[in-house]
Amino acid sequence: MRAFGADEAGRGPVLGPMVAAAVLAGLEHLPRGVADSKTLTAANREALATTIAEDGRIAVGVSVVSPARIDDPDTDMNALTVAAQADAIDQVLDNDSEGNGDGSADTAAGGETSASIASSRPTGVVDACDVDPERFARRVRESLSVPADLRAEHRADENCPIVAAASVLAKVERDERVANLGEEYREHGPVGSGYPSDRRTREFLQEYVRANGELPACARACWKTSRDVLQAASQSALGEF
Repeated sequence: MRAFGADEAGRGPVLGPMVAAAVLAGLEHLPRGVADSKTLTAANREALATTIAEDGRIAVGVSVVSPARIDDPDTDMNALTVAAQADAIDQVLDNDSEGNGDGSADTAAGGETSASIASSRPTGVVDACDVDPERFARRVRESLSVPADLRAEHRADENCPIVAAASVLAKVERDERVANLGEEYREHGPVGSGYPSDRRTREFLQEYVRANGELPACARACWKTSRDVLQAASQSALGEF
């Protein structure tokens, strides 16, 4: 039986977007080797993402949340994660509105065909980004454009293959966008992974602010790392004065 899963990558970095992805498929159609993206090498993630995206039996959706949207004081990361997962799920449900991507009749347990399955509510699992999984699931459900039955679980990317597949897509999309930032800002040095713990990322921010007097557009200005870099630059300028 077909079900959907959703996960996100990039809640914590100071650089670049957060990316949510959703996958809808029969579990038997997922490629071998699908697992929590954090446990896979970059090469394995990229190969799996390509296989998933090119399989007509699998519907995929990706939602990107920009640093500017993350910086909006009228929202927060939990609300943005809910909205992004719901958007990605809406995409896969819309892509799957005519049944299977290959046009075949998928038979589920009990002898149901795709026609009878299509008449029932979609079902799925999402990775819970809230201490209360039930609350997170309710918020995602309420944000969907069509009714669906879903549950949220902590560490769902480790325990549910359909969510693991979504985690792979989200991670690959996020990594590709960070790599593009490296090209865009290469004159200021490598941007690193974008995470505050990455020395290269911190040095990139320091160099950019030193040269331009402001943060780059790819930075999340509301992050402590960004504020610290701006404060250090301001203090250095005062000392020189």
